[in-house]
Amino acid sequence: MPKTMTEWQLPVSSEYLQWKLPMVEIFETIEGEGTGQGFPTVFVRMFHCNLRCSWCDTPYSYAPDKPEYEATIAEIIERISQFSSQRICFTGGEPLIHREKSAALLQAMADLDHIQDIHIETNGAIDLTPYEHMRHTNAHINEKVRFVMDYKLPDSGETSKMIHTNFDLLTDIDEVKFVIGSDEDFSYTKQIIDQYHGYGQVLLSPVWDTMHPQTLVQKMLAEPMPNAKLSMQMHKVIWHPDTRGV
Repeated sequence: MPKTMTEWQLPVSSEYLQWKLPMVEIFETIEGEGTGQGFPTVFVRMFHCNLRCSWCDTPYSYAPDKPEYEATIAEIIERISQFSSQRICFTGGEPLIHREKSAALLQAMADLDHIQDIHIETNGAIDLTPYEHMRHTNAHINEKVRFVMDYKLPDSGETSKMIHTNFDLLTDIDEVKFVIGSDEDFSYTKQIIDQYHGYGQVLLSPVWDTMHPQTLVQKMLAEPMPNAKLSMQMHKVIWHPDTRGV
């Protein structure tokens, strides 16, 4: 049985800073979506994912591809520290898939004095309980860390793997993203919000190839979700949608 966070005893930082993680990339750009859209942000992209969404735009972050490199937590922190941005997007792949190592990296990033915000782009199929426990027990993480939970809809092919109890762990500072590729996805989103959503900003994002933004806006106005916010992927407007490292 998977261990809970209360059973994860991270060693002192001098030890866990030497733990290695499989990496895709670390770079600085602007945040392209969500409530942090437009802010200069350091992206820390981990390798590995437990889902295979049909519309995934980062297939290079999981098998059969391989990590670009491995890095110790100390090396990751050193790289982050080279940038001036005060915000981190902790992403993947699925950044929380490495369990204790993900928790240790999250701790190390939160301990950076200049970092003000760390948003974790998690896929809805990882139990957030141990990481929410960290927010309750660690002042730096409580001040800086928030979840952006990407609930997978029918068009993704991964709806059955969603953990609905994660909704109970979200707070007002968190976000819940629904990537919408079809009319069915939109209708399903309304059902999930009505049944499970309590806290966290609701974001509706169109699948780049199958849901025109204008169509999604029309649906949002015709079938109101007053607290939902359209979230466009601004980086795909500024750069070519296939451009990496931006």
